Amino acid sequence: MKDFEMCPRFEKAVDMLSKRWVALIVFVLMKGPRRFGEIEGCLSNLSGKVLSDRLKEMEYEGIIERKVYPEIPVRIEYSLTRKGEALAPILKEISGWSSEWIELEAVN
Repeated sequence: MKDFEMCPRFEKAVDMLSKRWVALIVFVLMKGPRRFGEIEGCLSNLSGKVLSDRLKEMEYEGIIERKVYPEIPVRIEYSLTRKGEALAPILKEISGWSSEWIELEAVN
């Protein structure tokens, strides 16, 4: 007999945020709108393909907004929506927790 059932909304939220790079992209965008190359530059080891895929997924989920400026060359910026901004306190808590509890290995 099952005495615990996971809330489907909680499960979807954790699944979405646990996809590689999603939380880090949100963290980068917490400082304000960024262009693709700026986001890519903030996150080492992230390929352009994966970043593109994650941005599309996050836009579909309503976490980020993609704004195209009709300039030459075209300028595209990504920013958090209200839904994405609502993640800021959660990520700040994780940041504080990691500062206190996560040890990094010494780099030689």
